[in-house]
Amino acid sequence: MTDSTPSRAAASGTRWDPGQYAKFGDHRLRPALELLGRIPLESPRLVYDLGCGTGNVTRLIAERWPSARVIGIDNSPQMLETAAAAPSRVEWVEADLRAWAPDEPPDVLFSNATLQWVEGHESLLPRLLSALACGGCLAVQMPLSRGAASHRLMVDVLRLDRPGGRTLGSPELIAAMARRWVLDPAEYYDLLAPGARGLDIWDTEYLQVLSGDDPVLEWVKATGLRPVLNGLDGADREVYLEEYRRRLRERYPRRPDGQTLYPFRRLFMVARR
Repeated sequence: MTDSTPSRAAASGTRWDPGQYAKFGDHRLRPALELLGRIPLESPRLVYDLGCGTGNVTRLIAERWPSARVIGIDNSPQMLETAAAAPSRVEWVEADLRAWAPDEPPDVLFSNATLQWVEGHESLLPRLLSALACGGCLAVQMPLSRGAASHRLMVDVLRLDRPGGRTLGSPELIAAMARRWVLDPAEYYDLLAPGARGLDIWDTEYLQVLSGDDPVLEWVKATGLRPVLNGLDGADREVYLEEYRRRLRERYPRRPDGQTLYPFRRLFMVARR
């Protein structure tokens, strides 16, 4: 699984669309490659990709470390089915990261745009770090999209009044979408520093140049908007998409050359045990 999101409770019932996710593949791949390039290990023995999705990054991990055992973990059968369809030596495992633990201490735990789906980072991140072999690395990237206009508008449109005195989205869906998915960088430092021999934390804003009709809507349909699309019935979903599309067009207008600019921030962490 990947990219921006609400609570794991909502995510656990979310239906994923690998084809939709593959759109804008270059933009989604770049931060994963930058994270992979910051891992200072030459020949790890055991590597896990947590939230491997369709396996595009997992296969690159296997190419970087050809002697390593590489295992992709995801809780989406749809994503894993797509991942397994492409030949590779990667092992694919369906598991829920809330309860998952490695069978033996790995040298690398890699997670690109997944852990924002999992609640309880105060215990999750230290637990993952402590599961590593001595000298191993925890490498994590998560979107810092909660403050982006696209994601604020997701919640605003859910709060629209509908006939019968209800909102377009249920209170549970609104709460899930509005929660704080990712902590502040300093909070992650405090969580990881006590157990880390080395710790590198940084964030980057990508000015993504997107093509096509309503490209920001197409972007979020693959990730952060999935619980909304799955959580609304047909009529409410159409009302939601019409209003959300209108607001996105106002906030992210097409440039004179036909392209749309979509700033997107991401948080990176590499912790050495």
